[in-house]
Amino acid sequence: MSDFIAAVGLVLVIEGLIYGGFPLLAKKLAAEVLLVPENALRVAGLAAIAIGVGIVWIARG
Repeated sequence: MSDFIAAVGLVLVIEGLIYGGFPLLAKKLAAEVLLVPENALRVAGLAAIAIGVGIVWIARG
């Protein structure tokens, strides 16, 4: 459970860096996401999940 909490904390740090350091870029990226088809977002999300699981598996294994 502590690994999960650490992972959530790291996600918040990365998002905070983006929003705090580059707010204009974050706004532009959010606007661009609205133009991307739903299916492409779904595929990208699933790919990110698979890559993330692979990274954790390699790092922890």
